[in-house]
Amino acid sequence: MLLVVLGIVIALAATFAYDATKPPPQRLTQRDINAAVARALASATPPPSIASQVYEFIAPSLVRVEARVANDPKKVSTGTGTVVSDMGDILSSWHIVEKATAIGVTFYDGTESDAVVVAKDTEKDLVVLRAKILPDNLMPAVLGSSGALSVGDDAIVVGNPFGITNSLTAGVISGLRRNFKSPKTGATLTNLIQFDAAVNPGNSGGPLLNRYGEVVGVVTALLNPGEQEVFIGIGFAVPIETAAGAMGSPEY
Repeated sequence: MLLVVLGIVIALAATFAYDATKPPPQRLTQRDINAAVARALASATPPPSIASQVYEFIAPSLVRVEARVANDPKKVSTGTGTVVSDMGDILSSWHIVEKATAIGVTFYDGTESDAVVVAKDTEKDLVVLRAKILPDNLMPAVLGSSGALSVGDDAIVVGNPFGITNSLTAGVISGLRRNFKSPKTGATLTNLIQFDAAVNPGNSGGPLLNRYGEVVGVVTALLNPGEQEVFIGIGFAVPIETAAGAMGSPEY
């Protein structure tokens, strides 16, 4: 019994001696905490922006549209289109190809092809094109709903302004159910989506996208009270529900 008690005493003494010789734990100061947080933030990779994610989502569905007039190489109208079906149907704006004698399209992967008009709605400035040659990796865009839009929502546009391929601009939805009278044709387009993402000649026919990369409209016009056709802050798009009619489907 004495030996057992003696062993316990020796063990406790050894434990106390070890604890007494250990250096006290270092207390963290606010400076230490701030430095650790700064190191963690510096090493963290920031998430991609919403606009960059939308671009990656829509890019494979983008099409460059060129409308040519026979015997006049200077008369080339450039616009944008979006692949909207597995058959390669391309949704765009009618005014781009209205006077064309030949239509050419270039897909995102570089595939080039002649195209023909398969459907149109001239009153709503919409056209559906079909290419004779399709890329192997054809990817239709995802169509959304303009009915879910509110003023102030994200508005992202991708197109070919002044022929500069696949350029992205971003802004907000600045109005709904707008009317616009074309200074060229005199026709009035109704129930349009107004947005402030920059658009210029060459953006026509391209997609208006929400923050999820869904097509909610087709860019159709920009408002400029002057004679120059350049952007001053107001663009218009035909709602995608209306565009469904030009595709041969009932508006939804």
